[in-house]
Amino acid sequence: MYRYYIIALFVIIFDQWTKWLVVKNMELYERITLIDNFLYFTSFRNKGAAWGILQDQMMFFYIITIIVIVGIIYYLHKYVKDNLFQGIAIAFVLGGAIGNFIDRLLRKEVVDFIDVMIFNYDYPIFNLADSFLVIGVILIFIATIIEESKGRKEHE
Repeated sequence: MYRYYIIALFVIIFDQWTKWLVVKNMELYERITLIDNFLYFTSFRNKGAAWGILQDQMMFFYIITIIVIVGIIYYLHKYVKDNLFQGIAIAFVLGGAIGNFIDRLLRKEVVDFIDVMIFNYDYPIFNLADSFLVIGVILIFIATIIEESKGRKEHE
């Protein structure tokens, strides 16, 4: 069980370290090209959620994030047990949620810096916490599909 908290802690530390590097070494809105027309580091701050929605609604984010974190911890203890794949997925979501929560608490905004262009669409700038959240949710869906498949095979 504790290994999942260690994974979440790794996600939080990695996320916060990269954000610290961006704040320390880049001017706001400064852009560094990594792969031209595809990948950039762009120093950006977001006082809302994805795509800039719900700007300046910090109290809402505090409440929702606390509820989500408590729910994730409850789910981890109640349902995950020894399912390593699902446990890692939940740890990624937990670490990502806490990573952005730390930003909102300490900075009153989230530090974003990964800037991707996909077929001339400039995708909203994000960070590692966001990436781990998305990867975690995808892994949860995959774990759910695998568990459902196992359940159906056992009933046949």
